[in-house]
Amino acid sequence: MCGRFTLTTPAEILAEAFGLDAPPDVQPRYNIAPSQPVALVRHPMAGSRRAELVRWGLVPAWTGRPWSRPPMINARADSAARSPAFRAAFTGRRCLILADGFYEWRADPGARSKQPFFIHMADRSPFAFAGLWEPPAPGPAAEETCAILTTRPNTLVERIHDRMPVILDPRHYDRWLDPTPQDQADLEAMLVPFPAEAMTAFPVSRLVGNPRNDTPACTEPLPSPTT
Repeated sequence: MCGRFTLTTPAEILAEAFGLDAPPDVQPRYNIAPSQPVALVRHPMAGSRRAELVRWGLVPAWTGRPWSRPPMINARADSAARSPAFRAAFTGRRCLILADGFYEWRADPGARSKQPFFIHMADRSPFAFAGLWEPPAPGPAAEETCAILTTRPNTLVERIHDRMPVILDPRHYDRWLDPTPQDQADLEAMLVPFPAEAMTAFPVSRLVGNPRNDTPACTEPLPSPTT
C-alpha cells in the first residue's frame, strides 16, 4: 500500500517536469498523510495543464448518502477497473498525483514496531503516482477525493513491503490522463512496478508515524549502527 509520501520539489521544477502552465501553489511536504490535500493533475481543460489540490481518500460519489466507511486511500491496479468503488473513475477520471518520495514499513522479526523506510528516485527527481479521482459525494463537507493505485513491489521494495504505489512512466502521462474511452488492457499494462535500479531506499526515524511531524527529519537516514 501507500500511506505516506513527500512532495518537496520546488514548484518551478514541478511545472517543468509535468508540463504545467504555471508553477503549482504547493509548499514542501515531508509527511503527506491520508485525508490531507494532495497535488494532482487531471486531463487539461482547454489545453491548460495545472496542478490542483484534492483530498486524499476516495469516497464514491454514487453512494447517494454519506459514506459510512473510511475513505479509500489506495486501489489495487489489478482489480480497480472491475471494483464498484473504482471502476467509473478508472474508466474516465484518471490523474497524476505528484510526489518525490514515499514511505513503507517493514516488519522485522523480534522488533516491537515496524521500521519505516523512505523510498525515492536515485536522482531525487519528482514522479507521478497513477491516481483516480472522484467528484463530491453526498454530505455536509462534499469535496473531490482521490486514491493512489498500487501494484506488486519491485525488487527494491519487496524487501520492505508486499505492495508499492504505481509510479507511471512519463511516456504514459498523456494516455493515462486522456478521459476518452481507452482499452482497459492497455491501461492496466501501464500499472507495473517502476524499475528498481532507478530507485533507492533507507530506514528513517519513526517520527514519520505521526502525521503531525512534517519536517525534513522524517526523510533523514538513520545513523549506521556502530560496531
